[in-house]
Formats: sequence, C-alpha cells, structure tokens
Amino acid sequence: MVGDNIEEPGVYTVREAIEMADKFELDLVEISPNADPPVCKIIDYQKFLYQQKKKQKELKAKTTKIVVKELRFGPNTDDHDYNFKLKHAQKFLEEGAKVKAFVFFKGRSIIYSEKGEILLLRFAQDLEELGKVEQLPKLEGKRMTMMLSPKAARKN
Repeated sequence: MVGDNIEEPGVYTVREAIEMADKFELDLVEISPNADPPVCKIIDYQKFLYQQKKKQKELKAKTTKIVVKELRFGPNTDDHDYNFKLKHAQKFLEEGAKVKAFVFFKGRSIIYSEKGEILLLRFAQDLEELGKVEQLPKLEGKRMTMMLSPKAARKN
C-alpha cells in the first residue's frame, strides 16, 4: 500500500507537505483549518470523494420511503363504490402505504358536509384493524380529508 511509505505524523512546513504528497502522487487535504497549526492529511482525494458518495447512497437506500395513496369520495358515494375503494385502501395499508381519503364537494353539495364526515368515519371504522387514524376528518375548502397510517410496519 502506498500509505505505508509515508513518514510519521509530525509538524511539517506547507512546502514539505506538498512535496511529500507529490512524491506519493497523492493529494494534500486540509482536515482542520482552525487548529494551530492547521492539520492536513495526504490521501487520494478522488477515492475519498467516491467513498463519501457511496456512504451517502447507502444511507439513502436504508431510509424508508413513505408512500401516500389518495382515495376520492363524493358526499353521495353509493355502497358498491365505497366497497371497491375500501378494498383498495386495505391493499394499500397492507403494503405499508398511508391512505389519504377525501370527500370532494362540488358546487352546493357542501351543505352535505355531515354526510361526508359520516362517510369518512365509517371508512376509518371499517379499516381499524389494518390502520389507525392519523388525522380525523377536517374540512379544508371544498375537501374534507382524513389520513390513515398502517398499524404494523411492513416487513420485507
């Protein structure tokens, strides 16, 4: 290994350190500029950057990505459509995704906001064994939204 031939750590002038780095065809990198005297290290800088990038990529791969699936209802959604969307929500929660269910009120249908709330609460009750309510139904403009998150963490 090239690093075995580098002299012992010590205090060198900048010129001596640069000459040593050139001798081994490596780079002189300043580690701690605020120290007295400043601390430098002789390393292969491209290799160092590659290793840093690799570490960051591994950390990014280990983080879990939160997926949010949306389901849209109307205030007068019938049972067949409701059951169809309920099955989709069950599948999403089993996969480990969060579910954002919302009731969209068109035009004057906002007067049925209590119907929308009842629908969302029924939806949450039907999914209570798979997910827990993260946010209760809340009216925001013409949309009433509710968030559900999976109870058990997904295992791969």
